[in-house]
Amino acid sequence: MHSDQRHRIILELLDKNETISVVEVAACLDVSEMTVRRDLDVLENRGLLRRVHGGAVSIRGRSYEPSYVVRSSLHNEAKARIGQLAATLIADGDSIALDVGTTTLEVARALTDKRGLTVLTPSIHIAEFLSRFPEVRVIVSGGILRPGEMSLVGGLTERNFAEFFVDKLFLGIGGIDIKAGLTEYNLEDAQVKRAMIGIAKEVIVVADASKMGQIAFAAVAPLNVVNKIVTDVGIPEAFLTQLQQARVEVLVA
Repeated sequence: MHSDQRHRIILELLDKNETISVVEVAACLDVSEMTVRRDLDVLENRGLLRRVHGGAVSIRGRSYEPSYVVRSSLHNEAKARIGQLAATLIADGDSIALDVGTTTLEVARALTDKRGLTVLTPSIHIAEFLSRFPEVRVIVSGGILRPGEMSLVGGLTERNFAEFFVDKLFLGIGGIDIKAGLTEYNLEDAQVKRAMIGIAKEVIVVADASKMGQIAFAAVAPLNVVNKIVTDVGIPEAFLTQLQQARVEVLVA
């Protein structure tokens, strides 16, 4: 197994458990404990975890935002399935807003057979991908560019969104909690998300199971603004029941 694959799996394990041991990781990856120690040292040097005796712990606080590069290496299969299922909710001729994020990018990737779409987005990644398909009209929100994230934020972004109304919003999110609702790591991103929610006839959250029950730094909106959540089979059964009791329709990819 290549080191990049091991690093991705280690980060996924840490994302789920917040603490991992060298022995457990070695058994999971079927490699030596020495290999795991070297991998943990590399990931610590990148600022992705903190080494402790016998293993590692997550460094993620509520305001810690994993980089786009890191997020794009996590839960890839689940995100692709979520994107494909979410795309089935879009009809030819729809006007949609696609939020920033690695899961919403998978929604964009699943739109190549749609016709007559208008897509409004603050994501340069999504705009660049959809620019290859002339049958999709892409409107970029404008605003201040966040390096690394390649997302647009700020007052200009928020004001520009107020000029439009869309059929459906596909929203990425840092955390989903029954009481706290939708939350995000970055305050400026949270403000843009609120502006997007305000112009959408239907709000559809696309989020892998690791976001369920999590609370990030900045409040975005209460759970009652959400019409649907598209997630994957890893969602805990108890949390799924809570969402359904809150009258949120959940689609599991």
